[in-house]
Amino acid sequence: MKFEKKMIDIIKRTYDVKSFRFHRPEGFDYKPGQYILVSLTVEGNVMTKAFSLSSSPTEKDHIEFTKKLTGHPFSNALDNMKIGDNAVISGPFGKMTFEGEYVKIALLSGGIGITPMISICKYCTDLHLDADIVLIYSNKTENDLAFMKELDEMMHNSNNLKIVYTLTRASESWTGCRERISENMIVSEIPDYMERRFYICGAPDMVKSMEEMLTAMKIPKDMVKKEALSGY
Repeated sequence: MKFEKKMIDIIKRTYDVKSFRFHRPEGFDYKPGQYILVSLTVEGNVMTKAFSLSSSPTEKDHIEFTKKLTGHPFSNALDNMKIGDNAVISGPFGKMTFEGEYVKIALLSGGIGITPMISICKYCTDLHLDADIVLIYSNKTENDLAFMKELDEMMHNSNNLKIVYTLTRASESWTGCRERISENMIVSEIPDYMERRFYICGAPDMVKSMEEMLTAMKIPKDMVKKEALSGY
């Protein structure tokens, strides 16, 4: 499905991350974890980039994608958009989806890779699904934690959702985990990891390292879904 819509809201998530919302067209159906293509005119040329939806299919009035603002031309064009400006959107695409078909899943997210995980967690929380979910969300510092308030609220409202935040450059006041996602962390935080389907999303290097780690942990490849997000 391809459509042109006006932006209805812009939400600042962190100092360099923003969410962009558009009215959800009638008939636009998608699964949590899927992505869309967004086309903008950048320096006189039409450019198209892929974004995971950070909204949930349970949110009927809007769709939302979230972008880390990197200073590249497309990123700057998006950052300069105002409410009421148009974008051409097509989709949905992608197979890294979850609608409750597995009893237990584990989500491994780095940085802006949180976007499809937010969609999955919100969907399961809104529908009160029985699926047991553990999300490990890695960032550099406290200031890089997007959606922390929303995630904490979801965890508070669901007995089936556990969220582990880990920071690699945390301040002295940080009381949580202070390392990259590792085998020891998974064994500690997800002791039943062999019973779970794994979902990975983040920068390509992060996704590759997580795949290699899970392979070393004897997790079969058909138990792993992934989405690598390149910066631009």
